[in-house]
Amino acid sequence: MKKLAKRISGKEWGMILLAILFTCFSVYLELEVPTYISKITDLLGTQGTNLDELWQPAGMMVGMSFFAFLSAVAVGFFASRVAASYTSRLRSDIFNRVLDYSQTEIKRFSIPSLLTRTTNDITQVQMLITMGLQVVTRGPIMAIWAIGKILGHSEYWLWAVLVAVIVNVLMTTVLMTLAFPKQSLIQGLTDKLNSITRESLTGIRVVRAYNAEEYQNEKFAAANDELTRLNLFVNRLMAILNPIMMGISSGLSVAIYWIGAYVINDAAPTARLPLFSDMVVFMSYAMQVVMGFLLMGALFIVLPRTMVSAKRINQVLDLHSSIQNPAQVQLADENLKGQVEFKDVTFRYAANSEAVIENVSFKAETGQTVAFIGSTGSGKSTLVNLIPRFYDVSAGEILVDGVNVQDYALEDLRNKVGYIPQKAVLFSGDVKDNLDFGQSQETPLSNQAMWQALELAQSKNFIEDKEAGLESEVAQGGTNFSGGQRQRLAIARALARKPEILIFDDSFSALDYKTDRVLRQELAEKTKSMTKLIVAQRIATIMDADLILVLDQGKVVGQGTHKELLANNEVYQEIAYSQLSKEELEHGK
Repeated sequence: MKKLAKRISGKEWGMILLAILFTCFSVYLELEVPTYISKITDLLGTQGTNLDELWQPAGMMVGMSFFAFLSAVAVGFFASRVAASYTSRLRSDIFNRVLDYSQTEIKRFSIPSLLTRTTNDITQVQMLITMGLQVVTRGPIMAIWAIGKILGHSEYWLWAVLVAVIVNVLMTTVLMTLAFPKQSLIQGLTDKLNSITRESLTGIRVVRAYNAEEYQNEKFAAANDELTRLNLFVNRLMAILNPIMMGISSGLSVAIYWIGAYVINDAAPTARLPLFSDMVVFMSYAMQVVMGFLLMGALFIVLPRTMVSAKRINQVLDLHSSIQNPAQVQLADENLKGQVEFKDVTFRYAANSEAVIENVSFKAETGQTVAFIGSTGSGKSTLVNLIPRFYDVSAGEILVDGVNVQDYALEDLRNKVGYIPQKAVLFSGDVKDNLDFGQSQETPLSNQAMWQALELAQSKNFIEDKEAGLESEVAQGGTNFSGGQRQRLAIARALARKPEILIFDDSFSALDYKTDRVLRQELAEKTKSMTKLIVAQRIATIMDADLILVLDQGKVVGQGTHKELLANNEVYQEIAYSQLSKEELEHGK
């Protein structure tokens, strides 16, 4: 909680202070009202009192109640402003921090968990701020002030109040001790429930194809029932709290009147009216004390879950990306645009884990096409992901234009690279937004540049067929386009940046053979200045590459052209002959 408190701005602290001042003013006014009740009681018990004499204390009571109401409204206004502005900034901080994460950090949290931390957990913090300023702050102020008011009155009445307070505190402590351990479990189960829901919705077609609705329902029901059970346990404990407080209030009222009856009965006739007036006032103050502790008890309803939420939020905010800009940026050699060199590169996901990439060395000159092929899990995608620093190497170094990638400013390095993932990622908006995405040397793109990129990526025809053209809507994830169309749009987006290096991470797999062939021909003719790194499963996609690296279990087991590898590399031969005939391999396809 302390870490989150440090994020409160000076303006917000000012509004918190104003909220506390208005709370104090409101409590002061409310605690002054019994004084006027006492005056009215005395006046009513005095013979010869005129009705006009009652107007002044009655008017003061009404006026104080009205200003107390206005003060409470002001407290609510400041509380909502602080809660809204603080949580909005906190939500932005979490979002920006997650965007800065490398793939290593992202893997520490599940996507549903990050979503829960950004929504549900922050809502808990917002609720605490709102309740804290409106209710919880008011409780101790009211309790302490009211106790100060009743000091000096009958010690018997005072003892009744103290007993009520002690019972109140003990019951609240017991209930919170039982409820607190469950709060962490509730948040964890919320993550799990979100994960199952997301999994079921994203894989809905597979679920239906395999008639697995019942299986997914059972998974959901198990998590939902467990979450419901824990929520019921906590909510039942909280539900007990209110009747206990009401019981304490009722018991205190009975005790005060009981004690008052004996005190007044034993007093002289002339002293009975003042004692009765004191009892009425004392009753009001005693109820204020109990109410104060009741309001403080509300804190314990919200605080446990908020503390768990705060811990989860801090876990995200305290984790910094392992991929950082260098302290001193090094500039690239202008004569080496597009050159990529791996020098004895090894990569592990963790220090003690097995090497995913081991001792890989190769060099791609400007304009060359270098391809990577191998069985699933051989490390092809991981290898190319090291170039834009999605991960950092464990050993060795990667040079782009003669400079170690770790010596580049991240923005400059990634401006040199056009990255096309295996699974095309499109964003909601329109085609134009997706093509002119992010920042590059070409930003902002002209319509002409976009159409050129679309034509090169074999996407122009189906975009032209749409009535809105470049303004055509793109649904979230690009679901209103086919898989092949999404892939071509992703390629067009990379081409529009005019990068020095194009990375195709198995990007041709969603394309039909004809489109694959035409696209590769166009790329060979019109992107001669760009270095192309291609991860592929198809032999046909990489046959024309200047250099092919064959990977097996993270190691390079062969390097050369298609013909060289076909002649002398067993692993390559095995892959090649499993896909194409001898004739097709020798004469090209």
